[in-house]
Amino acid sequence: MADTVLYEVSDGLATITLNRPEAMNALDIATKVALRDAAESAASDDAVRAVLLTAAGDRAFCVGQDLKEHIGLLAADHESGEGRTMSTVTEHYNPIVRALAGAAKPVVAAVNGVAAGAGFGFALAADYRIVADTAAFNTSFAGVALTADSGISWTLPRVVGPGRAADLLLFPRSISAQEAHELGIANRVVPAAELRAEAEKVARGLAEGPTVAYAALKEAVAYGLTHSLAETLEKEDELQGRAGQSEDHAIAVQAFVNKEKPKYLGR
Repeated sequence: MADTVLYEVSDGLATITLNRPEAMNALDIATKVALRDAAESAASDDAVRAVLLTAAGDRAFCVGQDLKEHIGLLAADHESGEGRTMSTVTEHYNPIVRALAGAAKPVVAAVNGVAAGAGFGFALAADYRIVADTAAFNTSFAGVALTADSGISWTLPRVVGPGRAADLLLFPRSISAQEAHELGIANRVVPAAELRAEAEKVARGLAEGPTVAYAALKEAVAYGLTHSLAETLEKEDELQGRAGQSEDHAIAVQAFVNKEKPKYLGR
């Protein structure tokens, strides 16, 4: 895995860190490949019970596509006539978003600075976003004559509503941390100096929690957004049956009876 993305697993928490602070954590090919591999590893590893996605430096979480590299790739495409540059959506962005959003475990994004384009999309793919008070968001796509990718056409309307999503996509602008909180993009805003500690505290708390129940909650919410009430009630019945048979549920009930704090196993 390239050192442009750092990956560490400790006590059930996988920490994925974008590590190109000198380039504002822009996404060149090496970084996209490494991020995809890290996200897929965290999603598939049963020893990982929660994921923390963050970035090095204090200026940017991720400003999206590395446009310097992109210009060269476009020129090569023009010469060859192959048009492979935008295959990055299929090869990189889509697998990253699927791994983060579809992981059967909670994903926390610690947004330390600017999150633009695909960087914004990756943050939205997380289940919970803790944002530094100095951070900002920008859809960016229309500003470089592109449409949405990295799942943002699906996630953004579900967070802010279709009307606001259209406004933010058609007229890209910087969204402050405070406005992001008001819009529901940021779940929590904290002083920049406290971001990493607060995000780790939240993520580690989730890693110690009832993983099966968290996975079911993620699945239930995603399902309910695109299905009828009747279908969603059936899905809740199915998922509650799964959660009710988990070891964690038995542990929680026994701990409640004994007036103790439960120690979950994540199964």
